[in-house]
Amino acid sequence: MTQSGPGGRHFLQIPGPTNVPDRILRAIDRPTIDHRGPAFAKLGKRVLDGMRWVFRCKGPVFIYPSSGTGAWEAALVNTLSPGDRVLMYETGHFATLWKTIAAKLGLVPEFLASDWRRGADAAQIEARLGADAAHAIKAVCVVHNETSTGCVSDVAAVRAAIDAAKHPALLMVDTISSLASIDYRHDEWGVDVTVGGSQKGLMLPPGLAFNAVSEKALAAGRHAKLPRAYWSWEEMTGPNAGGYFPYTPSTNLLFGLAEAIAMLEEMGLEAVFARHARHAEATRRAVKAWGLELLCVDPAAYSGSLTAVLMPAGHDADAFRRTVLEHFDMSLGNGLSKVSGKVFRIGHLGDFNDLMLAGTLAGIEMGLALAGVPHRKGGVQAALDYLAGARQSAAEPKKAAVRS
Repeated sequence: MTQSGPGGRHFLQIPGPTNVPDRILRAIDRPTIDHRGPAFAKLGKRVLDGMRWVFRCKGPVFIYPSSGTGAWEAALVNTLSPGDRVLMYETGHFATLWKTIAAKLGLVPEFLASDWRRGADAAQIEARLGADAAHAIKAVCVVHNETSTGCVSDVAAVRAAIDAAKHPALLMVDTISSLASIDYRHDEWGVDVTVGGSQKGLMLPPGLAFNAVSEKALAAGRHAKLPRAYWSWEEMTGPNAGGYFPYTPSTNLLFGLAEAIAMLEEMGLEAVFARHARHAEATRRAVKAWGLELLCVDPAAYSGSLTAVLMPAGHDADAFRRTVLEHFDMSLGNGLSKVSGKVFRIGHLGDFNDLMLAGTLAGIEMGLALAGVPHRKGGVQAALDYLAGARQSAAEPKKAAVRS
């Protein structure tokens, strides 16, 4: 008897791009409008103001038709000059890529090494800045949520380290896989440039990138000497004031962005962060019940966006992922560069709920058995028990209020 192909929907459980909700798909599926007309100005102002709310900042947010890589480049070229030293922390693959871009632009990145199993060490950053008496270092760049490892860096602690060292360096933070998923506060944490992308917590397809910018960063831009044209904040500022852009924008993605902002406003950011934290904890409980090891070893650095899982010795993560895809039509994230073939990543961010997580973990548990990966059964049940308990705990105060 021939087995039929998979039915139902594909489970896209990589750490981005994430599943796009129907509301956003319907918003994008509209006729393109005149990007110089009054209707577009309303849309432009809506998304520019709304992204300030998402980043929790009062200063400007610049929106580019690009991937997050473009936002990395924009952050650097708008604030720095050739030969400037940049202190960066090796939290994982994406921190390494940002460093590579800095070097290609003519900057001099200094990379603080790590084992990819924890967030940035604020004490190490403070010590290095304290030794920089000449203030040769012009910027500190940190990835908030390292997508390759599932480790979060304490941005507030990094800001405190810069301040303790009495150093004038700019603080730049990548939030590509944490924005609208994990608590983030641009102004409160004293960040100068925050980098973001559309395809993860914002629930959009790839194609939009963001720079949230402080007054200090804008001032640095007036003296920066790296060449910039397409990425120029200065070119953006004038048109943005009226809701427009200096070149043809991604109009239909901006329709989707406006809808994404509306959805986040309806849910409330705190509730969104709590949901991501709940799903992350349930996932970790499943992994531990299976007897597998988390890549992130610091509980304080656990990610709400994704969980990276180490494979047992002698078992290939990519072979396991292929088994899951072939049998259950589910995509899991692969290991990148240093951890290639050693880990698989479970994305649990964006438009996601308890039942979707249950299906995801069930596919993984069945895949572990089919691929012959040593594990214990019961991971899915451990996650379900946690999720049900969390729901019950949330309902208790409401019941008490009704009784009173």
